[in-house]
Amino acid sequence: MTSDQESDFSQIRSRQLLQRFLNNQNANLDILYDLMPWRVREILLVATLYDTFCIEKEGRFTQHILGPEFRHSLINMPRITGVTSPEEALEKLENRKYDLIIIVGGSDKDLPFETAGRIKHIYPEQSIFLLINTADELSWFNEKNSQLKCIDLIFVFENNAKVFFAMVKNLEDKMNVDNDTKVGLIKVILLVEDSAQYYSKYLPLLYSTVMEQTRKIVESGDDPLINKLRQRLRPKILMAQSYEQAIDIADRYRENLMAVITDVEFSKDGVLNHHAGIDLIQHLRKDIPDLPVVIQSSDMAYHKIAYDLQSIFIAKQSETLLSEIRSFLSHQLGFGSYVFRDGTGQKIAQAKTLEEFIKQFNTIPDDSLIYHAKRNHYSLWLMSRGEIRAAKIIFPIKTTDFKTLQEYRNRIKLIIHRYRNESNVGKIIDFSEDALHEESNIVTLGTGELGGKGRGIAFVNTLIYNLSFQDLIPGIHVRNPSTSIIGTDEYDIFIEKNNLLEHLMYESDYPKIRDLFLKGELSYSLLKKLKSFVKSVSNPIAVRSSSLLEDSLINSFSGTFDTFFLPNNHPDSNVRLKQLSDAIKLVYASLFKKEALQCLKLANRKPEDEKMAIVLQDLVGKTHGNYVYPDVSGTAQSYNYYPIAKTRPEDGCVSLAVGLGKYIVEGGKSYRFSPKHPLLDAVTPKYLFKNSQVKFLAIDLEKSLVDMVAEGEYAGLTELDLAEAEKHGILKHCASVYNSDNETLQPGINHSGPRVIDFADILKYEYIPLSRTISSLLEIIQDALGSPVEIEFAVDLNRDENGFASLYLLQIKQLPKSKNVLNIDKTSIDMENILLYSETAMGNGRIDNIYDVVFIKPDAFDKTQTLTIAGELEKINHLLTEENRPYVLMGPGRWGTRDRFIGIPVSWPQISGARIIVEMSLRDFPLDASLGSHFFHNVTSMGVGYFSIQYQGTRDMIRWDAIKSATLISQTKYIQHVRYEYPLEILMDGKNQCALINLNRPR
Repeated sequence: MTSDQESDFSQIRSRQLLQRFLNNQNANLDILYDLMPWRVREILLVATLYDTFCIEKEGRFTQHILGPEFRHSLINMPRITGVTSPEEALEKLENRKYDLIIIVGGSDKDLPFETAGRIKHIYPEQSIFLLINTADELSWFNEKNSQLKCIDLIFVFENNAKVFFAMVKNLEDKMNVDNDTKVGLIKVILLVEDSAQYYSKYLPLLYSTVMEQTRKIVESGDDPLINKLRQRLRPKILMAQSYEQAIDIADRYRENLMAVITDVEFSKDGVLNHHAGIDLIQHLRKDIPDLPVVIQSSDMAYHKIAYDLQSIFIAKQSETLLSEIRSFLSHQLGFGSYVFRDGTGQKIAQAKTLEEFIKQFNTIPDDSLIYHAKRNHYSLWLMSRGEIRAAKIIFPIKTTDFKTLQEYRNRIKLIIHRYRNESNVGKIIDFSEDALHEESNIVTLGTGELGGKGRGIAFVNTLIYNLSFQDLIPGIHVRNPSTSIIGTDEYDIFIEKNNLLEHLMYESDYPKIRDLFLKGELSYSLLKKLKSFVKSVSNPIAVRSSSLLEDSLINSFSGTFDTFFLPNNHPDSNVRLKQLSDAIKLVYASLFKKEALQCLKLANRKPEDEKMAIVLQDLVGKTHGNYVYPDVSGTAQSYNYYPIAKTRPEDGCVSLAVGLGKYIVEGGKSYRFSPKHPLLDAVTPKYLFKNSQVKFLAIDLEKSLVDMVAEGEYAGLTELDLAEAEKHGILKHCASVYNSDNETLQPGINHSGPRVIDFADILKYEYIPLSRTISSLLEIIQDALGSPVEIEFAVDLNRDENGFASLYLLQIKQLPKSKNVLNIDKTSIDMENILLYSETAMGNGRIDNIYDVVFIKPDAFDKTQTLTIAGELEKINHLLTEENRPYVLMGPGRWGTRDRFIGIPVSWPQISGARIIVEMSLRDFPLDASLGSHFFHNVTSMGVGYFSIQYQGTRDMIRWDAIKSATLISQTKYIQHVRYEYPLEILMDGKNQCALINLNRPR
């Protein structure tokens, strides 16, 4: 590892995961919170009661002034304080600051100016607006104000209550525009109008239209408060009443200027100019040729001039004024669909959604790419849709910054892909066909709880896409396979719709229960989504169980319920739909398997306490002829319960194998190493040769018609010799050649001889940084969960143009913490009183309520009869659990393996009464521990002590004479069950991974 790499990975230890997560989650929200910092919170209303009554004849002035616009946003509703005289107003101003003063002009036309003049004399910066009832009074008030200049703006009510909202928003936009254009790239609409009669109509119209358009675009399924915050993204509306004011605003906010709506006649150089609006547009178009412009006038003669200026003309008297303004904003200013145009401005394509935008962006011609880039259309549209970070990053980027247009195109796509939909990244989103192909999100096909496995998958997905794993873990892509989850509500609907609860009360025969489930019907809503799913997804599918209790820390249930792998390659989509539906029903039914019911009983749960969610995942892997499988699969634990050589428990442990990971979790042979010490040779080459993986699992594409009832979980799978993987070119990075002459391993497969799966090219020569990646992942996820963790993953060894391979996180589980509550003094062990001693043990504390020991007779053990042995154990276990007698279980090889030739292929329910499990090696039968298997995870989650006894080379020991001297309770051909008069004393030192069993003798 280079010094830079060491530095990168050392930073992981100093990371602040929660802060990183919140920073990423709140990246958009932080910007939203920073927008509109200045609000009108206090309004002083100066009017007589009669004047307010004239404006609102029903006498409900406060309700009228606050209106529906404010009631939709209660947190921003201003407080209104009323006074009736200049003296009262000044008294109030002495005790409180008011953001806006509104003076209502009534019968005493001089009073507003007297009041405003006295206030401005003392508080010159105070904002004061005058509200009059009708336009008939405007000329007198305008003339008076031009002399005194003590009122900032005059508004005309004319029975339009929305004018109050416009008054507030006009002031807020003026005060916030500098901040918002810098912080959030907020756009500016410039309204140039000197007539109070018309801007009193235009401003309410503009605000209501802009806010409604913004609301439709930015609202999502998030919290209503977040939707309200997103409405701060609306454009600011600034008003100018003269040519000079308009030029000043346009110059200050040139980069943010979105559109101009202008009258034709207004003041220029201090006098009324009949062509001021035309002059303004001609001036602005010199610097912004494509600036959207609306020219509005009472004189229809300007229609032709507007056309020549490539502007839109709207008559002030138009009966369709509202719809014309709304149409302009929607089609010209980034609201609604994105319209792609060619270099001449002609429409060539349209995109309603961001997904459609990305598809079109990939294919538009270069002249269109340049046309929109020069005008900042991309950032404008993204910002209007709430894609804040993407818009801000894209905004300063120019096509001239790149050698080729394709480089520019790629950069924009990368930015959008990385920052798009930040409100949803790493979250569960509602079903859509487009969403199925986006691996950064989990797609829900049904509501309800996710179950244990689904919850873990959703959590790790959140970590990947909200903690910037590409920064935390450089040199490799950490990803999730495309995943969909059917929540537990669909399980409830299925049970109720098909009246299965009544049958389940009386039926205990699982094959009959399974048939009942297969005959049942899924909900119409789910079937409709599954139909789209099978048409959209062409890869093989893993249909995984995710019950409420599955993969929990207390009750694991790992491997108890069914998982099916579907080739998903039948040419008829209806057949694929039937296969997927049947797989879902069979997973539902597996809640009522004998093993599952026994696990529920052990956990003191009833079947009705459990519910099943379903996880649908694209299978990670590549196609090789008729087979699909990942290059490498593995499990990894952040805490190694059986450390060896120089390793510590905290260094963790990894199990790797070629092909599907089901081979590992069901106890198949795998290669083990510590991710912190990948170069440590813990065993001899000869041992590796004898215990190397020789088979692997793959999806069989020839099984397009799978029989899940007859073949169970292996219906879509096949077991292959590793010679097949070598033909496919997989072993070149995964195997070494064993030289029996000198008992050495030669990395690679360029030599003749037996292949040993040791992943030397990956672990020793770092073809990819796998060990460092796994070590970092375990640290990060353990920190995130707050306990030791196990992960399942698959690796695609193909490297992209940057030299990066991909590691897919498939699942995470919590492991129990080591309590370290007991310490065994190895120097004071009484060997005469000992029954068993192990220096490789898992467990904590003291147990003194066990009298029974069940063991496989070493002299009778036959590795070809392990299935028979498992059956005998099940019967003994049943009797002991019925009597509520916990016991010590001892036997050779790996417990819970699927490979019956390397251990005893029991499932957890078959030995569920065992409180201590001992795995041991015999002279001709080596021991390979069960770490990483479903069986082992159940053992750890149940708090079962787990001891390993090696035949030779350690201090481990078993006193067979003391065992055989106990009272014989029963025996079979392969098993003995003995009982002691006094309870055994079992001591487990979790810190030092050692344990012993003492014989308790009478005093």
